[in-house]
Amino acid sequence: MTNKNLFMGSRILLTAFEEQDAEILAAFSEDTDYLRNLDTDFALPHSSAFFKADMEATLQNKNILDFAVRLHDRTLLGFIALHSIEWTNRRATLAIGIGDKANRCKGYGSEAIQLILDYAFNELNLNRVGLDVISNNETAIQCYKKNGFTLEGTAREAVIRNGQKLNLIYMGILEDEWRAKN
Repeated sequence: MTNKNLFMGSRILLTAFEEQDAEILAAFSEDTDYLRNLDTDFALPHSSAFFKADMEATLQNKNILDFAVRLHDRTLLGFIALHSIEWTNRRATLAIGIGDKANRCKGYGSEAIQLILDYAFNELNLNRVGLDVISNNETAIQCYKKNGFTLEGTAREAVIRNGQKLNLIYMGILEDEWRAKN
């Protein structure tokens, strides 16, 4: 029996980050739309030195598994991570970002999510993967629903952007739900 490559999809790969990726990540961080959809914190660009240090720190943290999302030709598209992992409770939080606007809404994020969920449930033996998303990020919400995540709760008016009060939506998927879908 041949084992499939856990980190290879039909169009993308999940790989380790390389030192030269720091320059590209720094460029991604100059896009405020990217930053504001990625996180509830204030938008702030970072230098390549910041990303190099972050890569090193992440390697030392057993509760964060961070992957580069790449095309098969090794072009860096973004990242996907399982973080805040609680090994005893078999749960983690998902984060994903596709950096270049030209590469968004092409299904790369969805493919990366399927790979990371397969990894989470089949390799890491997790039971639950959750996430949070700002309510105005409708593209991401639809992507998460398409990949089996369900609404678990809402923190009302938890994020303020340009004076607009937005909800923070909590979504999750359980191992049994993922297996039934796949």
